[in-house]
Order: sequence, then C-alpha cells, then structure tokens
Amino acid sequence: MKRWLRERVDAAYEGLLSREISGAPTHVAVIQDGNRRYARSNGDDAPEGHREGAQTTERVLEWCQEIGVEELTLYTFSTENFNRPDEQNEALFDLLCEKLHEFADADRVHENGVCIRAIGETEMLPDRVQHAIEYAERRTQEYDRFVLNIALAYGGRSRLLEAARGVAEDVERGNLDPAEIDVEDIERRLYDRPIRDVDLIIRPAGEERTSNFLPWHANGNEAAVFFCTPYWPEFSKTDFLRGIRTYEHRAESWRRNRARRALALLGAVSDAELAEAKSVVERFRDSLPTAEQPDPEELETSQNEQGDGIDSNSRAAD
Repeated sequence: MKRWLRERVDAAYEGLLSREISGAPTHVAVIQDGNRRYARSNGDDAPEGHREGAQTTERVLEWCQEIGVEELTLYTFSTENFNRPDEQNEALFDLLCEKLHEFADADRVHENGVCIRAIGETEMLPDRVQHAIEYAERRTQEYDRFVLNIALAYGGRSRLLEAARGVAEDVERGNLDPAEIDVEDIERRLYDRPIRDVDLIIRPAGEERTSNFLPWHANGNEAAVFFCTPYWPEFSKTDFLRGIRTYEHRAESWRRNRARRALALLGAVSDAELAEAKSVVERFRDSLPTAEQPDPEELETSQNEQGDGIDSNSRAAD
C-alpha cells in the first residue's frame, strides 16, 4: 500500500512540475554521479551500477527531446578516472563500446536526428573505445536536430590550458595580433565543433560542485546548477523537471537583475551606453515587479535629459 501511494504521489508531483514549466533550456549538461555507490548500496559490483546508469541516460535523452532541449552533454569519464583500478575502467570501456554502437544503430536516434559527438582527450582511450566513437559519430554526423555530446577522457581545465597555449603559439609566430583575440579564437581551440553555451548543469548523488565541467561554456554563461541526492541510476523524471524549474527561476532572476541594473544606469552613462541600457530595460521590462516597471515616457524623458546633460566621456560599470 505504501509503495502504491508513493507512486501516486510521485506521479501527481511530476504532473504538477510539467504544468509549471513554460520553456526549456537549450543546452543541459549532466554529471552522471553515483553509479558505483548505487551498486555498493545494492550489494553489486561497480559495472552493474554503470549499466543501470546507462538506462537512466537513455531516459534523460528522451525527456530532453520531449520538452525541447536541443543539446545534452554527459560527463561520462574524466581524465582523473584513469587513476581508478584497471578492472573497473575496463568494464566501463566495454559498456561504452556497447552503448555507443547501440545508440548509433537505434531507430529513435535516426528518427529524431540525434548527432552523437565525443569531446575530450579521446586519443587517451583504448583503441576499441576510439573505434566505437568513430562509428557513432560517422553514423550520425549529418544530423542537427539534437546534439548529444559525450565527455570522455575529459578535463575542462586542461582544455582551457591547451587553448591558451594555442593562442600563445599563434601570437609568437605572428599569425595572431593580441589585440584581436576574441571569444571565437578560444572556442575554435577548445573543440573541433562548436558547443552551445550551457544553460543548466545537473549533478545527482549529493555532491555540490561542478568538478571542472565545461568551465568556458557554463561559468561564462552563468549557468543554473541543480544538485540533488538520488544516485544517477535512481534519477527520475521528477528530479529532471525540478532541474528544469531551477533553470527557469534562474533565468527569470537573471532577466530581472539585468533590467534593474540597466534602469539604474540610465542616469549615469554616456550616450552610447544609454542606448544599450534603454534597450535592455525595454527587453526585460516585464520581468520587473509592477511597481518597478518604468513608464515608456519616463524612459524617453530620461534619454533626452541624458543626451542634454552628460559628458560623452563619462562611463559607468554595468
């Protein structure tokens, strides 16, 4: 009876969350944590936990497509994981090969236009894993409706370091002017193909840290982060929807704060910055509480007064 009641409560809560969600992040990144601890808690070996976790991964892929997420990145194997016992890693490598081939041949992957890509130092992986990666990428390379990035032999800090070295080498050779270095220069050196900015990071299993995961694309975009306690094999659709709700609240807060900062700047910036601040206020005006929303005529008056009375060399920080 208790189990039946619990299932009814969970189903009702899942329905409530589904109705509350009005939009979806473009790019979700997941740290698949807790597979080994889940296995131990059930008296099993680590490989069984990874296999159960792989089933959760397949469900999350479906949930992402259901609500309109366009890109999913899975933190599957870090460079630090090479320090684990060989027997654990070999079993995981076998599972990776199996799942990469299975995904690459799955009808639902081709029907939904899923492009599978591996990111990381994949040359460090065993040949059989590299061959499985090549197979999955080749089979899905023409698709662009949904992108599935699998982070293998991945270390976010090491990728940034390699990008910085590449920039330094080009500057030293005279191929790049330091004054012209921009975001695109770094991104081209991070990965062979572009990755969207991360909107939401999800980490289960109780750890509250992002573990060097996609620092350029997540931290630079001020991504929302959702931590929860279930081990990855136990991660449910309710947990997933709670993560999406966290993103929505974070995005709403970001828009409101941007509007407030821009509104405050209207009385303290130069002509060029004034136009930008006014644009931000107009874009995010509706995110402010009613009492804080400026009247359109007030914005116009503020701009006119600013144009008449501020030194064009004045500056203020956003």
